[in-house]
Amino acid sequence: MKTFHNKVIYDTLGEIVAPGHTAMVVWDVQNALVNSIFNKQEFLSSLKTIIGKAREKGVPVLYSKITPLPPQYNSSWAIYSTMRRYGVDDPAKLPPFMKPGTPDAEIASEVAPAGDDLVIPKHTASFFIGTHVEYMLRNKGIETVVFSGIATEFGVESSARDASNRGFYPVVVSDCVSSMDKGMHEIALKVLARMAITAQSADIIKAWKQAVT
Repeated sequence: MKTFHNKVIYDTLGEIVAPGHTAMVVWDVQNALVNSIFNKQEFLSSLKTIIGKAREKGVPVLYSKITPLPPQYNSSWAIYSTMRRYGVDDPAKLPPFMKPGTPDAEIASEVAPAGDDLVIPKHTASFFIGTHVEYMLRNKGIETVVFSGIATEFGVESSARDASNRGFYPVVVSDCVSSMDKGMHEIALKVLARMAITAQSADIIKAWKQAVT
């Protein structure tokens, strides 16, 4: 730990993820996505473990939940990009996606919220756009945001970038993020290692165990 212009600079993983100033984000672990990733069982096992350790150490856990806007309130770009993703040439052909109340939209039971965990609906691929997340984190004295969830190359990466741009320490748990596309997941982790901090869940849990709370 160093000081510079009256600012504390954390420079070890233990300092960066210290429970007193860290929150954990569990990004979009809804059934429709969890059931389509390349490493479902390994992902759920690692994620369940680190969520449990976060709760034990008093690290706040925030879940994002895709909550689609009605089509008439969605942007042209959002509709177009969804058409590209599904390979359709007419927006009327788009299938229902994450309709509230459906099994697909629910958070996977293996890693479901509990206790004081928060579930925050959101409409974009960033946790900071259209939500009060930044305000909430600052009110709680959070300086580090630990990211997990799906998909590595979409919401996880863009939220980590957004966290960095807002002055938070962004930490991505490399074995607790996943994707439908293993290749894109691996590329995204390489990018994230340069613009954020990437660490294995075991290393973060070890740092939490050593922390004094």
